[in-house]
Amino acid sequence: MSSEHKPVVSENISKTFGQVTALQNISFETERGEMFGVIGPDGAGKTTLFRILATLLVQTSGNAFVDGYDVKGDFRKIREIIGYMPGRFSLYGDLSVEENLNFFASIFKVNPKENYYLIKDIFRQLEPFRNRKASALSGGMKQKLALSCALIHKPSVLFLDEPTTGVDPVSRREFWQMLDRLKAVGITIIVSTAYMDEALLCDRIALMKNGIMLGVDSPAGMVASYNNKLLAVKGDDMHSILKVLRDIEVVKSAYSFGHEHHAAISPDFGGDAVEKISQELTARGINDALVKRINPSVEDCYMELSAK
Repeated sequence: MSSEHKPVVSENISKTFGQVTALQNISFETERGEMFGVIGPDGAGKTTLFRILATLLVQTSGNAFVDGYDVKGDFRKIREIIGYMPGRFSLYGDLSVEENLNFFASIFKVNPKENYYLIKDIFRQLEPFRNRKASALSGGMKQKLALSCALIHKPSVLFLDEPTTGVDPVSRREFWQMLDRLKAVGITIIVSTAYMDEALLCDRIALMKNGIMLGVDSPAGMVASYNNKLLAVKGDDMHSILKVLRDIEVVKSAYSFGHEHHAAISPDFGGDAVEKISQELTARGINDALVKRINPSVEDCYMELSAK
């Protein structure tokens, strides 16, 4: 057993599948009662990492501990103290809501009512469907049932792998409100998501791309570490604007961001960045562009770190 006793500790975890490297030297640790987000697009390695930490997959190299227990040597103990909600709905579709809850309670040898206070807010919404088969639930209700089953034994660490993917905005908001209440009772929550806006709801975040961890910090700390001058640019011909931006020497990177393009200017550029880019665009035949200085978001930080 590790002497650290942090909820989760990952030490240079790597995982390969044949010639494919899914994870490369992933290191981080979480604090007790923390909401820790693993943020990245599909293919970043989030699910592989979660499966290793949940003892469902063995790492190729490195070490990992959950509540001080080694994920390889102490996997049976870890499975007793964690809750795990995979990205794909994996409960028993031919069992009802109530039967699924009772089944998972029996596995962990607990009374379903023993930890009811953890899921009471969720179960109020499930109550009208308690006799409905899980396969017949809506996406949001399936999500709530899966979370209830993961909490039935009051885990010390809860792993949620992309829990809000494909869920409507209202259910997404409700789900994060539930997580806040769980964090308040001391459960450490490790959640992965591809939605950058959900990063702001976490205490700390780890940004991942192609199996590599780009950085770990609080959302505010991540934004504060952004070094570039950031501009938002828009106009009638957005395709041409983006092409020109990427051809301007002082622009480190330019990418589409909703209805705008974001252009990152090196902090070493000493002049007025807005004036410089406006002049460059005009000189290349784009006269209607609106250019303004903006503050970076977590997504801008991700783009900067992933370009290194």
